[in-house]
Amino acid sequence: MSEPGARRVELLLPVRTVLVVGAAVAVFAAFEAIGSTFLIVFVGIFLALVFEYPVRFVMAKTRWSRGLAATITVLGTAVAVTVFMALLLVPLVGGVRDVLHTLPETVDKLRTSGELSWIGGAGGENVEKGAQQVAANTPDAISKVLGIAGSFFSVFLAAFTIIFICLFLLTDITNLKRSLGSVLMPGEDERWLGVWERVTEAVSRWAIGVVVIATIAGTTQGVTAWLLGSSYALGLGVIAGLLDMIPNIGATIAGFILVPTLWAEQGIGAAIVMLVVILVYQQVENNILTPKIQGKAVRLSGFFIIVAVTLFGALLGVLGALTAVPLAATLQIFVQELTKARREKVEAARAALSR
Repeated sequence: MSEPGARRVELLLPVRTVLVVGAAVAVFAAFEAIGSTFLIVFVGIFLALVFEYPVRFVMAKTRWSRGLAATITVLGTAVAVTVFMALLLVPLVGGVRDVLHTLPETVDKLRTSGELSWIGGAGGENVEKGAQQVAANTPDAISKVLGIAGSFFSVFLAAFTIIFICLFLLTDITNLKRSLGSVLMPGEDERWLGVWERVTEAVSRWAIGVVVIATIAGTTQGVTAWLLGSSYALGLGVIAGLLDMIPNIGATIAGFILVPTLWAEQGIGAAIVMLVVILVYQQVENNILTPKIQGKAVRLSGFFIIVAVTLFGALLGVLGALTAVPLAATLQIFVQELTKARREKVEAARAALSR
């Protein structure tokens, strides 16, 4: 018998809701179980979206079939990157490693010279401890610096898998679109294929633009460091270029590395010159380079960019931080499409009230 005053509460859940929640839990559990494999598939699909517009460009210029154009574009890029890495990888990574290893010495030099006295005792000690931790966590081996300390075969297999996922998706993308259109009602096929096009354009233009802009940033700041007499010019240029790929905050982080390094090496005059170059370049990048190169591929507010970098960075690490903007833009495109009818009704209601 039930206790006096007790009430029975029943919770009714539709079967569809239970299935959706169960499917979501199963998907997250699968991602957890196959984390590294999922990452490889994710990179392959993302690269396919990046290469879609270059492949279309090659097809338009050469009249080649999609399969041939995709093969030449993807494999040609892979060969070019491999040659670049074979020729420049060791000195580039070595330069970055040297800069990070000498951070404690740089901070200590600035502190003992009195130029960091304004930080205060505890603050200066925290800065020095942070520099020592960065240096201690920077491995000497090139393979560990790159995060590929495993066997060469596993690295080769991962790269091979990513390239061919990208290649086969590019080659078969027309059939995939046709299959998607075959299960959509008339009118809906044009709608969602249009969304596909918008996502592809956003990701492709963003990725190409980021690589071009990061190259310009790294070259500009690396050459400046070289002209100022820095012995770490190559490493500083690489650091500036890589960090520039992180939206909004990457250039600022690079400034906190480049300026103190020049300060310790060449004095406060060189540090001021580097600071001015970074600030001027940042304005040029924000107001000229990014609008010209990327156009309106990604329309996100600064707030959503920072949130996306934080969330995707926590989920996928450095790769998540680098791809946060196109992933957030993709979500925004889907949300805009799903709420399009609602927004049209709201606009119609407002127009009716204003009459």
